[in-house]
Amino acid sequence: MDKAVSVNGIDYEIIKLLGHGKGGYSYLAFSSGKNVVLKQIHHEPCDYYTFGSKIEAEKNDYRRLKEAGIRIPEMYAVDDVSERIVKEYIEGPTIFEMVRDGIPIDPFMIQIREMAERAKNAGLNIDYFPTNFVVQDNLIYYIDYECNLYMDEWNFENWGIRYWSRTPEFEDYLANHS
Repeated sequence: MDKAVSVNGIDYEIIKLLGHGKGGYSYLAFSSGKNVVLKQIHHEPCDYYTFGSKIEAEKNDYRRLKEAGIRIPEMYAVDDVSERIVKEYIEGPTIFEMVRDGIPIDPFMIQIREMAERAKNAGLNIDYFPTNFVVQDNLIYYIDYECNLYMDEWNFENWGIRYWSRTPEFEDYLANHS
C-alpha cells in the first residue's frame, strides 16, 4: 500500500501493516494528530467463507455490534468507492499474544463471557479467535466487526474457548502460523 492514502478527501499516513484477514488488510495509520486503523477491503478468495459486498457487511456488522452492546472500536469513516474504512485504534496486547506469552487472562474471561452473552442475546456470533481481542485499560475490545447469525457450534464455549489457553488447537495454530 502507498505511504499516504486518502479516505473521503482526508489523507492518512500508513505506518505499518497490522493484520490481514478474510475481508481486508488493516494498517496502523496517522492523520490529524492521532493513530487510527485504516482497513483496505480485498477481494482475495477465501475457501471457507462467502461474502457479498464486504464494505456493506462491515457497515451492517458495525451497526449490529453497537446495538448488541459489544465493546468495539468506533468507525470514523467509510469510503465506499475505494473500499476503505477508518476506525479507532485500540492500543494494547491481543489476547492471543497474552496466551502465547504466558500472561494470565483470567480477568478477561468474565468480560468475554459477558460479551458472548450480549452477542447471543442479539442473535449473533462474533469471531472469538483471540487475535480479534485487544486489552486496553483492563477492558477487552472486539476489534473486528465480523458477526454472523448465532449458532451454538460457533459460540464462545463451543469454539472460541479452544484458543483462549494453551490448548492443542492453540499450539497447532502457533506451530503453523508465524
